[in-house]
Amino acid sequence: MSFIKEINRRRTFGIISHPDAGKTTLTEKLLLFGGAIQEAGAVKSNKIKKGATSDFMEIERQRGISVATSVLAFEYDGIKINILDTPGHKDFAEDTFRTLTAVDSVIVVIDVAKGVEEQTEKLVEVCRMRNIPIIIFINKMDREGKDAFDLLDEVEQKLGLKVVPLSFPIGMGYDFKGIYNIWEKNINLFSGDSRKNIEETIEISDLESPQLNKIIGDKAAITLRENLELVHGIYPEFDKQEYLNGHLQPVFFGSALNNFGVRELLDCFVEIAPKPRPKQSEERLIKPDEDKFTGFVFKIHANMDPNHRDRLAFVKIVSGVFKRNTPYLHVRQGKKLKFSSPNAFFAEKKEIVDISYAGDIVGLHDTGNFKIGDTLTEGEVINYKGVPSFSPEHFRYINNADPLKSKQLFKGIDQLMDEGVAQLFTLELNGRKVIGTVGALQYEVIQYRLEHEYGAKCTYENLNVYKACWVDPKESKSEEYKEFVRVKQRYLAKDKQNQLVFLADSAFSLQMTQQKYPSIKFHFTSEF
Repeated sequence: MSFIKEINRRRTFGIISHPDAGKTTLTEKLLLFGGAIQEAGAVKSNKIKKGATSDFMEIERQRGISVATSVLAFEYDGIKINILDTPGHKDFAEDTFRTLTAVDSVIVVIDVAKGVEEQTEKLVEVCRMRNIPIIIFINKMDREGKDAFDLLDEVEQKLGLKVVPLSFPIGMGYDFKGIYNIWEKNINLFSGDSRKNIEETIEISDLESPQLNKIIGDKAAITLRENLELVHGIYPEFDKQEYLNGHLQPVFFGSALNNFGVRELLDCFVEIAPKPRPKQSEERLIKPDEDKFTGFVFKIHANMDPNHRDRLAFVKIVSGVFKRNTPYLHVRQGKKLKFSSPNAFFAEKKEIVDISYAGDIVGLHDTGNFKIGDTLTEGEVINYKGVPSFSPEHFRYINNADPLKSKQLFKGIDQLMDEGVAQLFTLELNGRKVIGTVGALQYEVIQYRLEHEYGAKCTYENLNVYKACWVDPKESKSEEYKEFVRVKQRYLAKDKQNQLVFLADSAFSLQMTQQKYPSIKFHFTSEF
């Protein structure tokens, strides 16, 4: 069966890190090595007018940050690689959490000077909960930063990982000479120019050979030998199975901006990274090599092309083969849908594909049928779980600033909320709309996108809410529940799925409410 072969050559991974660690730059360089683009755009430098390929929204180019997850694919050594470049900024963490449900492995990028930052800790925790295999790339070696061993310790302690270096830097910053590739036993010298043709690697199988001293100088050679002896003494041997089970994490050093250490990372990745993995649904475990197609929506992006108000639902194919113009069952709505132009991605370029395999990500044009977490199958009723909405931390009333454009405003809010940028709550008392987000930066993005994509203006008003808690409807017949609804009426709202939400104004009042109405259960994620 040829489709098994196709599935086995797929590798789908996400890149995660703290903002500014160089995640988008690394993505660009991987595309460059895959021969997918001719010149890589930098995120920050204004000298080059070319922005990063994966940042296609206007607001991303202005700020030099990634706001939305983008999907990029390329071929390398006969392997088809799908990259999901995620936003690092913590205000968009929710988008990143969702993306992690759609990847088979992860590359974590760490800045050599800043080390492990809090955002990285949160994301790695999510990976560890799901046992996703992790490779670590320590970036910006051409700048001064922390000592390599200190960094490895920090990664082990703060992220709770068990690391094994597969490459090791020779010097750093000002005296950065290159990288010794432990995985392939050769040396790659750094010359500081970031063109595509990096210097050839020099094979050195015997570290004691005088040739090493000739190449990098006596002092650096002695230090390197000592360091490598330490590495072999302290860290375990690399074991592929342990890595795939999520218990061992290989580490690479390099400088993405200068194209350095990226090829080593890619070569090793292609060799060890997992093929598409089985996924647990509520009904059963689904394996990628099953005949029948299943997939789920992990992201919705409105207005990818501002000239056409199109929405694209990103679907991760979990099993089987997805064919164009074939009717598939939309499980939540219980109806069959057909897709005439499914897209495969390459940053801004989208191509229509006739056939996609498990492990791939396809974009389906959506007229409002999809929500995040929806499942498509060939007829079996399956629900994938694990794409929750988290309780927001910031709340504001949203007001219409231009009375003539209220239709555009409501349509805009409706679509942006489906996309999962933020959550919308409607107060029971007076029907006012409240937007809850995980980070404050999202309000600016919403305002910006409403104006530029829908032609609607909005203003915000602060609202003092500590947390939104979903109220479990199981007890809704009881007297206590009715009493709760009557007393707390002004704190109640409905979310987009029409679930009842209690907006507590402080930690204290939440605690008191829980004590007063013990039979009512409150949840901090919408998926209970």
